[in-house]
Amino acid sequence: MSESLIYAIIIIVYLAILILIGFITGRKTKSVEDFYIGGRQIGPWVTALSFVAAYFSSVVIIGGGGFGYMFGMSTLWIGAINVLLGCTVCWIVLGPRIRKFTQRLNTMTIPGFFGERYKSNFALMFSAIIIVLFMIFYNVSILKGMGHIFEVLMNIPYAYGILLAGVIILFYVSIGGYLAVVWTSFIQAWVMGIGLIVLTIFSIKAIGGIGPANQALEAINPGLINTPGVWGWPGLISFALIVSFGVWGMPQLVVRFYSLKNLKVLKIGTVIATIGTCMALLPYFNGAIARVLCPGLQNPDLAIPTLAKNVLSPFGSAIVLAGVVAAGMSTFASVLIILSSSMIQDIAKKGLKKKLAKGKSLLYSKIASIIIGIVSLIIAFNPPALVLTLTAFAWAVIASTTLWPILFGIYWKKATKMGCIISMVGGFITALGWMVIGKPFGIHGFIPGIIVGLILMILVSLFTPGFSKEHIEKIWG
Repeated sequence: MSESLIYAIIIIVYLAILILIGFITGRKTKSVEDFYIGGRQIGPWVTALSFVAAYFSSVVIIGGGGFGYMFGMSTLWIGAINVLLGCTVCWIVLGPRIRKFTQRLNTMTIPGFFGERYKSNFALMFSAIIIVLFMIFYNVSILKGMGHIFEVLMNIPYAYGILLAGVIILFYVSIGGYLAVVWTSFIQAWVMGIGLIVLTIFSIKAIGGIGPANQALEAINPGLINTPGVWGWPGLISFALIVSFGVWGMPQLVVRFYSLKNLKVLKIGTVIATIGTCMALLPYFNGAIARVLCPGLQNPDLAIPTLAKNVLSPFGSAIVLAGVVAAGMSTFASVLIILSSSMIQDIAKKGLKKKLAKGKSLLYSKIASIIIGIVSLIIAFNPPALVLTLTAFAWAVIASTTLWPILFGIYWKKATKMGCIISMVGGFITALGWMVIGKPFGIHGFIPGIIVGLILMILVSLFTPGFSKEHIEKIWG
């Protein structure tokens, strides 16, 4: 059996399963709440593993491999901090309160929460617009990662690869909504994990062990095995924090807490998600090994697919291919749901006060997800930058805008309307401006963005009018 045929069979079977899930979940999606948050009836295993799949996606597998290729073993710290800050602490600190507060305020989106918590239409509209604009950049980075996999492993032109993946995602999201997203992501997390583990085992075997790998990297450049190595502390810490702490302000991940069946499932969900996110270390590790086994790559984003093709059998490469495609699809689908909800529920219905015909909200939501997906596909045909760089740009701006209004909104009763607004605007301008002027001192815009946002949130809230006792009681119960 030829190599191309093996790839084709595995991918066709995998994609057929996703389409089937779309049909099944489509029958259960009867309302807008079903479409956006699964009717708040999702259990711990599905929630936790869909969180893992949406978090790491093709961005971490392809982009993390690219960074490992460039900067070596020090990038393992990024994966380790991902597990601690981006998952375990996030689930413990945000999970319970997000679930309780959003149900009390009857909100299904992050901007919707801001609008109700801070009684601010501006906060709702501003955050929704930022999420829509910059999440499209994130979508492009996801498609770019999948396109590179198809390009290297199956010799499918980049454009055809992203088109194939994008069309299937648009199909099952528009039919099944959030239920389709979490159930496909649940399966995709297993496929992604198996693919990464298989690649890691055979990569270590091919290079002769971890010791020889470090020796070979040291021979190339001692900085490839030292911390912070050739990257330097500013770059390493900035990226570790943005892809870890930035999760706290990312709507497609925070919304997982909205959909939980009840608070009791959070404990087991936290354990499952923590174990699952440990695979975040593997792309960086394999990317570093690829520096030895696949030298001279002009595009570091090709490190993982090239390594898979070199060290695995066609069947093994096909598993990795399916894993990366699975990872990308899960995140892309999650983002589509978020963007659709921001456009229809937040901007159109709440922000602009548009009255949608009764029973039409679900239809409009599905149409919006298709339109946004098509726009992302068009941009992805000629994308800029490295995958992880593109992702970090989008995450920095969104997280700098939303992080503190979320955290203070559920933990600090004295957080005010003006504190929220000024923090949002100040964090956004700082993060974007810092990156536009070239990231001084090698520090990513996320760091000054969240520092400025934090200071403004506290200071402005201390010197502006708070909310009534009735409103505070409504939020805190």
